[in-house]
Amino acid sequence: MRNTSDNHIHIVSFDIPCPVNYGGVIDVFFKLKALNERGFKVHFHCFEYGGRERSERLEALCESTNYYKRDMSFVNFFSKKPFIVISRKSDDLIQNLLKDDYPIILEGLHSCSVLLDPRMQGRKIFVRTHNVEHDYYQNLAQTEKNLRKKLFLKFESRKLRKFESILSKATGILAISNNDYEYFKKLYDNVYLIPAYAGFDKVNVSEGRGDYVLYHGSLDVSENYNAAEFLINEVFKGTGIKLKIAGMNPPHHLVKLVENEPNVELVENPEDDVLQNLIRNAHINILVTAQATGLKLKLLNALFNGRYCVVNDKMVEGLDVDNLCVVANTADEIRSAVADLMSKTFDLEQIAQRKSRMEEFYSSSRTTDCLVELLG
Repeated sequence: MRNTSDNHIHIVSFDIPCPVNYGGVIDVFFKLKALNERGFKVHFHCFEYGGRERSERLEALCESTNYYKRDMSFVNFFSKKPFIVISRKSDDLIQNLLKDDYPIILEGLHSCSVLLDPRMQGRKIFVRTHNVEHDYYQNLAQTEKNLRKKLFLKFESRKLRKFESILSKATGILAISNNDYEYFKKLYDNVYLIPAYAGFDKVNVSEGRGDYVLYHGSLDVSENYNAAEFLINEVFKGTGIKLKIAGMNPPHHLVKLVENEPNVELVENPEDDVLQNLIRNAHINILVTAQATGLKLKLLNALFNGRYCVVNDKMVEGLDVDNLCVVANTADEIRSAVADLMSKTFDLEQIAQRKSRMEEFYSSSRTTDCLVELLG
């Protein structure tokens, strides 16, 4: 006999979302927190890998918490299904989901092996799309320097393009950005724009000045460590302006590069509060990307909590925030923008403008209103 009850929901996550220190898990964690605050009893399911530990902070927000080992077996690389999907296939997960009829949110295409199981037919299942994944992986392949990783990313992109049609089995697709919404609505029915959860409803920016520039991101991703190397070599070298680079798992070659630059500091694997303090106390948050796909939660975080933001045009594509940032694309343009802003003070008028725009368009409470209505 299945249990049914109002305000119960399953969320299936590709990763443990604590610590809350990279784009994808930021959206997962603060969506979970928002639903908890609305009275939802969340039955949370997540996959363990990469050294991230089980979290009491996470469990405190959930009615139940279930962890599953991600299957990183070498044989999975040869599956016709994408590795990010097949490595998260779990019979235990399916059995747990079949115990009731609660609605389900699958986080990312990563979690969509659930839709392959015929026993899931008839369930209310939403897929939160974090990217147009095949585009994201193809762009990662173009920036990856390691030949083995490059080949993996290319093959994964092809598999993801083919697998994406699984989304037609979902009750609804929850697109995370305007660009993704436009892409998915051309291909599938029941596509909804649910903006990214940055975890903030109020702007908390400090008036005044800082003495450093911050770049942050997951440094084990080629797009991000390439951006960090670009900033060090092409923008900040020889300027004397202090640059701090913060993020998870920086590669050895980036660590060595930083060691040779006296005005650059590397902050490895910062805890949530450390990263937030770095963002808030920086004079400039600088964020550049080689592709317009993917989550831009780190930009929303910087706009809610940091002073000046210098970005390239791909970073703000699909987000209505370009007039809150200084947009610069070439090394010379970025260097000039940074030098100009370092001599200025972030004042109360700029904070008021930031509050007006960010709290109107990117409020977590507004986003949750839309999500709760969809969940019924």
